[in-house]
Amino acid sequence: MFLMYENKTSNIVVEWKKPTHFPPHLHEAIEMVYVTRGTLELGVGSELYHMEKGDFGIVFPNMIHHYQVFGACESKALYILVPTHIIPRYMEEMQKYCPKNPVISKEYLHTDIVKAVKTLIDVEKDNNRLIQAYVQIIFAHVFSRLEMIEKEVIRGEDIVYRIVEYVAMNFRGKITLDKMAYDFGISKYVLSRLISKTFHCNFVSYVNGIRLNYALSLLDGTNESITNICYNCGFDSQRTFNRVFKERYRMTPREYRSKGYEK
Repeated sequence: MFLMYENKTSNIVVEWKKPTHFPPHLHEAIEMVYVTRGTLELGVGSELYHMEKGDFGIVFPNMIHHYQVFGACESKALYILVPTHIIPRYMEEMQKYCPKNPVISKEYLHTDIVKAVKTLIDVEKDNNRLIQAYVQIIFAHVFSRLEMIEKEVIRGEDIVYRIVEYVAMNFRGKITLDKMAYDFGISKYVLSRLISKTFHCNFVSYVNGIRLNYALSLLDGTNESITNICYNCGFDSQRTFNRVFKERYRMTPREYRSKGYEK
């Protein structure tokens, strides 16, 4: 299976697209799709879900998914990518659980979801509070409407899913390539090559990326001190935390908060 890993932006992305075949990929953002014309097939794990006009689909972070288009007529859909730190209250649930069926058909789709999705098109990307409010509305209905199951049920024995799950469960502690390879029962060199091929970065960079996503959720959704956030995210020093954060976001954690992103 050809697999792509996308390191999505820290801002919400709303795009109108003509659906096309898109290969299996995963990323750290929540992905929502709302079909406005034609049909679309959403694949999550090994399952394929048919979507008609007016249907809404959602893919939780770090779930392998893909798209296919089989219909003869032209299709159109709205795609929304939401970084997890925008809705910190759902972070833990999204790490462990995912929808058993990621699609809500038109007849069962609450009008509040439709209104929120369409409103997000016009919201300015730096209006974090308003974006968060509309995304909260969507997720409130998603968690009440969709049955949730543990991600490991879908992941099975797929090695990429095992990597994602292992890091998600252990990034807040001391995590090493050697220990991970030992726990998987494979060579650390094989594991290192697999991570590099799949995620387009080395093991340390991948783990730090997960830590930074969690750090953003704490910076946005809590009043925790930056020192506490540093260690809660698994960094061994504030100097390392500041350096890695600045490399990715072009600002320090303190500067991030001072720009109005705090709760």
